[in-house]
Amino acid sequence: MGRVFEKRKHKMFARYAKMSQAFTKIGKEIAIVVKAGGPDPDGNSRLRVLIANAKAVNMPKTNIDAAINRANSKSEKAYEEITYEGKGPHGVAIMIETATDNPTRTIANLRTHFNKTSGQILVSGSLDFLFERKGIFSIPLKGLKLDEIELDLIDFGMEDMEEDGEGHLIITVPFTEFGAMQKALEDRKIEIVNAQLIRSPTTTVELNEEQEEDFGKLLDRLDEDEDVTNVFHNLK
Repeated sequence: MGRVFEKRKHKMFARYAKMSQAFTKIGKEIAIVVKAGGPDPDGNSRLRVLIANAKAVNMPKTNIDAAINRANSKSEKAYEEITYEGKGPHGVAIMIETATDNPTRTIANLRTHFNKTSGQILVSGSLDFLFERKGIFSIPLKGLKLDEIELDLIDFGMEDMEEDGEGHLIITVPFTEFGAMQKALEDRKIEIVNAQLIRSPTTTVELNEEQEEDFGKLLDRLDEDEDVTNVFHNLK
């Protein structure tokens, strides 16, 4: 019984640690978009998207409001968004998006992560051509007529749509059409459950199970780094 309790307790702490990391990263992104576009979601489309994303990971409203208020204060740190590129174990290409108030600290930590896992940070622009920037939106399937919504949204840049098996429809658009699709969905009173800008690989590489474990160690380190907001790679 004692072992079972300890195992459950470990899983609970791990889950809360993941949630805390997610809240911290979203808080930094909120700080950036509030500084750029103001604290009013009605007039700041990027902030509206982030609030939806925060709710999707169960971030309490009090935390969201506190992050917006902090970002709007003059004492809040100024974060900047910087993208880094690298080769992970066994040649996997990686793009790392960060939000940082100290780029010197961030790059030093990233170099440590890569060096500890047989990877390498590369010069900016080395791997960018291997990825296409896309926007993805998750909306509820309930109440939608798929044929009608497809014909309607294709005029706003929709490249693809597919069901995720969890009651949502995933819509993909080019990076340049992200704002147009967001407005189209909002105008139609369609709830945006989650929205992200992603980097989709144009080609992928395959690894065996042991090699994937090596690569997973790097992903774990990056996931735990509070300056890292998103990681994209070309592992199949």
